[in-house]
Amino acid sequence: MKVPVPAHIGSIVLVLPLLLAVLQTATAQKNGIQIYSLTVDSKVSSRFAHTVVTSRVVNRAEEAQEAIFEMELPKKAFITNFSMIIDGVTYPGNIKEKATAQKQYSEAVARGESAGLVKAIGRKMEQFQVSVSVAPAAKVTFELVYEELLKRHLGVYELLLKVRPQQVVKHLQMDIHIFEPQGISFLETESSFMTNELADALTVSQNKTKAHILFKPTLSQQQKSPGQQDTVLDGNFIVRYDVNRTLSGGSIQIANGYFVHYFAPEGLPTMPKNVVFVIDKSGSMSGRKIQQTREALIKILSDLGPKDQFNLITFSSEVTQWKPQLVPASTENVDEAKRYAAGIYALGGTNINEAMLTAVRRLKSDNQAELLSEGSVSLIILLTDGDPTVGETNPRKIQKNVQEAIDGQYSLFCLGFGFDVSYAFLEKMALDNGGLARRIYEDSDSALQLQDFYQEVANPLLTTVAFQYPSNAVEEVTQDNFRLLFKGSEMVVAGKLQDKSPDVLSAIVKGKMHKQNVTFQTKSSVAKQEEEFQSPKYIFHNFMERLWAYLTIQQQLEQMVSASEAESQVLKDRALNLSLEYNFVTPLTSMVVTKPEGQEQSQVAEKPVEDDNRHRNINTGIVSNSPQRFGARVADSTERLVQRGPPGDPFHFSHLQNMEDLVFSPPLLPSDPHKSLLHGMEIQNKGPVVTIAPPSAPIQAPPVLLTLPGPSMDRLCVNIKHSQEPMNLLSDPDQGIQVTGQYNTEKACFHWIEVTFKNPQVRVHASPEHVVVTRNRRNSAYKWKETLYSVLPGLKMTMNKTGLLMLSGPDKVTISLLSLDDPRKGLLLLLRDTDHFSSHVNGTLGQFYQDVLWETPEGADDNKRLLKVQGKDYSATRELKLDYQEGPPGKEISCWSVEL
Repeated sequence: MKVPVPAHIGSIVLVLPLLLAVLQTATAQKNGIQIYSLTVDSKVSSRFAHTVVTSRVVNRAEEAQEAIFEMELPKKAFITNFSMIIDGVTYPGNIKEKATAQKQYSEAVARGESAGLVKAIGRKMEQFQVSVSVAPAAKVTFELVYEELLKRHLGVYELLLKVRPQQVVKHLQMDIHIFEPQGISFLETESSFMTNELADALTVSQNKTKAHILFKPTLSQQQKSPGQQDTVLDGNFIVRYDVNRTLSGGSIQIANGYFVHYFAPEGLPTMPKNVVFVIDKSGSMSGRKIQQTREALIKILSDLGPKDQFNLITFSSEVTQWKPQLVPASTENVDEAKRYAAGIYALGGTNINEAMLTAVRRLKSDNQAELLSEGSVSLIILLTDGDPTVGETNPRKIQKNVQEAIDGQYSLFCLGFGFDVSYAFLEKMALDNGGLARRIYEDSDSALQLQDFYQEVANPLLTTVAFQYPSNAVEEVTQDNFRLLFKGSEMVVAGKLQDKSPDVLSAIVKGKMHKQNVTFQTKSSVAKQEEEFQSPKYIFHNFMERLWAYLTIQQQLEQMVSASEAESQVLKDRALNLSLEYNFVTPLTSMVVTKPEGQEQSQVAEKPVEDDNRHRNINTGIVSNSPQRFGARVADSTERLVQRGPPGDPFHFSHLQNMEDLVFSPPLLPSDPHKSLLHGMEIQNKGPVVTIAPPSAPIQAPPVLLTLPGPSMDRLCVNIKHSQEPMNLLSDPDQGIQVTGQYNTEKACFHWIEVTFKNPQVRVHASPEHVVVTRNRRNSAYKWKETLYSVLPGLKMTMNKTGLLMLSGPDKVTISLLSLDDPRKGLLLLLRDTDHFSSHVNGTLGQFYQDVLWETPEGADDNKRLLKVQGKDYSATRELKLDYQEGPPGKEISCWSVEL
């Protein structure tokens, strides 16, 4: 398993399970600043990730230049250290109480200096940036350290590295060491920049409890072409893993006088649930938001379990209930609810208060009438995109009303769509009532975000979970009572061992399953556990103690949201003291960065809070850098880059001199309205006339290309003439593969194609818009023509810049999908390595891999054949077609063309 990580002088993003760090270190080499070493060292010890990013730069120019260290890290991560080494002198970052650091910040602002170093960016990251002036030939070393406890999400921990050094780097290396005493159950990698050459630069080694990922590309492997400084390293590198689990009290791990207890038992049945969906349909939800909400709601309704009950409440100025009571999630009721959801439209104001109270009354009324099944879990899921404007509009009053109405009986989950809603308002309302809040970002994948959130709460396993430890064994224990445990998540408790604690630490975990109380027990030997954590390569100093401090601070910051004023102050004081003691940049502390004399003397790094982003235009993708920063692509000053479309498009021009001198001579309107208006267009550049050729005719390729088994490697081009309904294209139970799709006969391509694998359990759903890969109820969306290289146990998924998606594996048939550009705008299906099909393959296309008889009709030439397949006769004709097996522009081949 080999997958690389990009080097781009400017950005490295590292996310340990959700830990994302981007390093941008200076202007491009043409501006004098060269990065000659870039390293990332991550140690993940028992889910706690400690990451060190080190960048070394040199100024090759003959005058002083500005070097910028810019990085993105996860919002949940805490920076623990930053330093610059200039001319042998170390300039550290000092972490102080926020009020103290704020004074220095204010003085810097008063001097006209831009002192803020950290800002929220994108969905999960914060951006850290420091700049420093570098003398000619001088070198600077930047080092940043941050830590995070990896959170289990839908059954996996995730480590993501995004690298964009924007130039080749002599020494570029990434080391990730993972140590999990429970044992690593699976490990998979994914990259968005992989090439065959780079695959050799990455190695993944793994045993029962440890994994090591090393990425170390040579200069030649990094280059786009020989002798150039442009690098191919530009994208994501992701590692996903999980650990072994049993139906027990979990795993207790002990080191240096501290312990952590992970609890996520396997094999528990899902509890039936009662769900009330409260959907905002006010005027601000109109357009794409309501369309995506309808799409997600219809999919979510399909995922309700047969023992679940549900209802829909929509609201704008008025509140409407779909049904007078919750109804069972029968096929009939779900289908009716889907039709109702499809008809939701947006209009009016926002009456959140009345909508929420209606939902609570509905659950209470049905519970009193004994309509809710015994031992079931009741959830309210609110989706809104704005602040209240009708009825009760005071946020605090609404929060009070909802908390009093729920009275600890139900869990509330709040989804804020976009940035026009107060996230702090929704977060407090959710945390007050045993749930959580989540922001849904306005983007092409908003519907998937909604579906993924539902999957997180779709399968409750336990309620009222309590952890108990001997009173003479532990102290200063983190939160040990939880309202709900969901499938795919994990509960974490940490604490200190007392000086005279027993040799064996025991724990009891109690909770409620459907109609019964359950108790789990587990024990752990202190001496044996201490011995486990002795490998310095995989362990960093005092990691268990720092894990405890990190978890304690995170929980206290969360508890402050719903605590009383007096309780909140106590929590704040303790979290502040721990932040200072363990050198964490948290919302209560700041880091003051010192610089050499003569430069601005102090910059301050503060951790942003979620609502700081409100009403801003937040970019959910990659940061755009100014030309002075490392990471920007800057055209030569004598050139202007004009682009109106992708290369190959008739509107695409590049590197045109002096754009203001260009004169466009529009052509006369063509007499034939079907002809392109570009036909005959001329561009005058005070010199020779450049004529843009008319666009070529659409490339003709068969919608289905089947490579036939056997030594001849002949091919069958299949055209489908009579199908509009979803089709079973092929199914092979021995291969564990099923392919379905819906065909568009007018465009001669597919609306969508879905490929399902049994081992590993993966579903790939392709549409002209994007590819969605689903594994363990977790969706990942990829746009066509984005490079993808994903290696799972038994399956490899790759996509190149031409938009060719290939699904392959050892002893598996290779399935390729291609998204066509206009005018067809659909999908093609291509198969090869078909000798791996078993004798049990079937389906519309699978039939051609059964016993096929080829006959030459009487009097026919060599270009005609008759195929006899499972009692049916098909005429086959030799024709020239385009083969896209290697992607566009394709190559001309001869194949047997068959119509179905």
